Amino acid sequence: MTTFTYSHSDEDLLNQPIGYWGSAAGAAVVHHIRTALAELGLTQPQWWVLNQLVDAPPEGRDRDEVVAVLRGYLDTGESALRHNIGALHDRGLITEDAAGRIALTKTGRDLREHGAGRQRGVLAEIREGITDEEYVLTLKVLQRMIHNVGGTAWHH
Repeated sequence: MTTFTYSHSDEDLLNQPIGYWGSAAGAAVVHHIRTALAELGLTQPQWWVLNQLVDAPPEGRDRDEVVAVLRGYLDTGESALRHNIGALHDRGLITEDAAGRIALTKTGRDLREHGAGRQRGVLAEIREGITDEEYVLTLKVLQRMIHNVGGTAWHH
């Protein structure tokens, strides 16, 4: 475990802007996740696609259905998702039939499994020194703040 020191006293933190800290935390975490995925030769949207296909029926899932589920993740647009699906196909990680159903190849399934192990390690790094209770409370507080300002957020 690394040594960590808070930057401000509790009293000072009460006057800190949540927008800054929420944005800084989000940017740092996403960067850390994307760096780990890049080490596997994957973008974050490609990782999401692989995860949508891991429990799919043998014939796969409809490409448009996968795009519809993922297009709102971190403001990822439809064209970017379609591009990333094409890149996975070009690498032989997924197949696509004439009906537009996409499925993992053995190579894609193996990479996804390897990536899942790496992602568990990344989550452990992110949560180092944070109890399950603190993690859950943090997410609940953020959800409440989103609600309080009329925003919406959910993760499947």
